[in-house]
Amino acid sequence: MTWFEASILGLVQGLTEFLPISSTAHLRIVPELLGWEDPGAAFSAVIQLGTLLAVLLYFRKDVLELITAALRSLWNRNLMETPSSRLAWAIAVGNLPIIVLGLGFKDFIETDARSLWIIGGALILLGLGLYAAERFASGSRDASQLSFRQIQWIGLCQALALIPGCSRSGSTIMGGLLVGMNRAEAARFSFLLGLPAILGSGLFQLKALAETGLGESGLLNIGLGVFFAFLSGYLSIEFLLRFLRHYGTLLFVIYRILLGAVVLFLAV
Repeated sequence: MTWFEASILGLVQGLTEFLPISSTAHLRIVPELLGWEDPGAAFSAVIQLGTLLAVLLYFRKDVLELITAALRSLWNRNLMETPSSRLAWAIAVGNLPIIVLGLGFKDFIETDARSLWIIGGALILLGLGLYAAERFASGSRDASQLSFRQIQWIGLCQALALIPGCSRSGSTIMGGLLVGMNRAEAARFSFLLGLPAILGSGLFQLKALAETGLGESGLLNIGLGVFFAFLSGYLSIEFLLRFLRHYGTLLFVIYRILLGAVVLFLAV
């Protein structure tokens, strides 16, 4: 991989990580169309650290409040003492499905699951699910009004993101809509819910890559990928929240279905 390819893939990662269109699918499709080698699941996971930094910066007040509440509840030996501490620990538990399934099916996710057939099918099916969720489930709840069980449901939906093409943000927004959240709040919650999973998978894959010996060029490529993912990711957060306050997810649904059809055609 050249530094130019790493930079482009970083931009793609940041632009598509938070939009419900699947960053993993685009990091597989873009190299395919440009004649580049597949960057692999490890590189894709590591440059997510750039989008993680974007979320931490954009939602720094929310993140600080949740961390402070969680630590205070530990000190007081009462994990459920405040709404913020309950939300923080519910988010932590809500990441168990994606962590357990991610480790259990690691080899399949990094190899066979990256086939264009699976990606194309997942793009279409999750798009239809997202459309159905917005069409038949409407509400006005925010994150503080969710029950522990409802957050675990969204966590299960998030685990669908392990299938390339599903989209972590798309699956969690779908889950949020199904438990009665409005579009913008479901998107905001998907960012916060994804923090532990993104951090864990990014550091895990970074360690794995470091053990193989990255070299100077490898470190440069990862650095560029993370940097450009951070820049484009921050902009995509702002765009998605503004967009969903005024419009629905139909545009993303149509895009997913059309892209999925193209991918399936390429796979033939």
